[in-house]
Amino acid sequence: MGVDVLQVLDAAAVRRWSHLALDALEAHRDEIDRLNVFPIPDGDTGTNLVLTLRSGVDSLDAERTDDAARALRVFARGAVLGARGNSGVIVSQLLRSLADAALGVDRVDAAVVRAGLYRGASDAREVVADPVEGTILTVARAVADATRELPGDATLTAVATTAVTAAEDALGRTTEQLAVLADAGVVDAGSRGFVLILDALARAVDAEVPELPAATPPVHPMTGERETGSPEFVYEVQYLLAADAAAADALRDELATLGDSVVVVGTGEDVWNVHVHVNDVGAAIEAGVGAGRPSSIRVTRFTGDADAVRGGSAVVAVIDGSGIGKLFDAEGVHVLSDGTPSSGDVLAAVHGSGAGEVVVVANGVAAIEAAEAAARTARSDGLRVAVVPTRSPVQGLAAVAVHDAGRRFDDDVVAMAEAAAATRFAEIVVAQHEALTSAGMCRPGDVLGLIDGEVVEIGRGVSSVALALTDRLLGVGAELMTLLLGAGTDPDAGDTICRHIRARSPLTEVTIYDVGDAAAPLIVGVE
Repeated sequence: MGVDVLQVLDAAAVRRWSHLALDALEAHRDEIDRLNVFPIPDGDTGTNLVLTLRSGVDSLDAERTDDAARALRVFARGAVLGARGNSGVIVSQLLRSLADAALGVDRVDAAVVRAGLYRGASDAREVVADPVEGTILTVARAVADATRELPGDATLTAVATTAVTAAEDALGRTTEQLAVLADAGVVDAGSRGFVLILDALARAVDAEVPELPAATPPVHPMTGERETGSPEFVYEVQYLLAADAAAADALRDELATLGDSVVVVGTGEDVWNVHVHVNDVGAAIEAGVGAGRPSSIRVTRFTGDADAVRGGSAVVAVIDGSGIGKLFDAEGVHVLSDGTPSSGDVLAAVHGSGAGEVVVVANGVAAIEAAEAAARTARSDGLRVAVVPTRSPVQGLAAVAVHDAGRRFDDDVVAMAEAAAATRFAEIVVAQHEALTSAGMCRPGDVLGLIDGEVVEIGRGVSSVALALTDRLLGVGAELMTLLLGAGTDPDAGDTICRHIRARSPLTEVTIYDVGDAAAPLIVGVE
């Protein structure tokens, strides 16, 4: 590079280091991707580290500063905000710790770098819910110990080269510390990336330091996308979180009860990068909602396909009851069968669909509110999300029936909304309290017949009220009538109503579904 040996890091050296580190990781990306076998062969550790460093480099390139401490802070902050995967998040914390050590100092000299490396080893363990030896944490501790043993007047070159030597030695020992690494005969992938970052620092300080050669990892099959943790957990969830430190600490503990590979790293400005492996995506995101304001949510299912590759459209339906949910599931819809889900649950379903364009069919006021909140967050993450609000599941079924994945997204949303609006709905409920309705006074136990949400019939039997409802609906014309029979409804009621409809309107097509656990004994849709 043609630079003198530095005694202090200036802003130019920090920039040089950032670019050398990114270049090294990009050059060694395939090697690192093929290294990871903890706990199963992986294909993205090197990629995650590249994306993490690239985010830091982009932030630093956009910042005009001659102050080394400021440059370190911007580099670290960018890395935290863009950190990907378990290794990327931990590396971002190590950069953050070095930046913290440089705060308020006049010179980022050897002593500051040593302090930052030592601080990083401790901080990194604190942000990981369940530290594991044989990983970056072990290598970072070896680096901290080795540089701390140097004499007080050690030069910046001595600190940097000692760090690289200690990291390489510790990297070689990771094979002995994790049985899965020993079985594959490889070193820890994330730690290999950390060694390259330290080597880049040494070369930024002293141009005479030679670049580390590439290793030749054994070839093994790639069977998933997972850096750390138990294969018991199916999803990787990552998001940025705006919250205070106490809330972030509490979130780390809560996520540890839901899954593993929990890492929560902050920028120092009450913004945190959260990483966890779970089975319940909704619970992981909802925990973030409870702690603060999550954004940039990414959900990856460990199937070998990167979460970043999104395409096509999908439909998410919020349904009350698994019986009705099966009708939507049969249409290829992603179903939430809890009628009152949280916004986190809906958001998880949107991300879990893997689509870049998602229509949420939300049935009922509470579901619509949760869906709208989830849609706003998902849009900020770059997805196209629209909510089709429906008041009854039969309107939702009408919307789903006209969904066409090959149609322009906006046109599809309009078509689904029009189909829902064109569907009249009726239902039967049992009164729980005495009340004055639009059809007169009702008392507990009365059977109420509602059309489009308004009480139009009051009676004592489900069948008689159902027949009166269908007469009203047929009176305004009906090409298609759909009946959903809920829990407690006489199995013969459907046939009775069907015969009645055909006698009154022979041209009306009737479809009957037994949905079992629906809240209402009968739900009717008319198109």
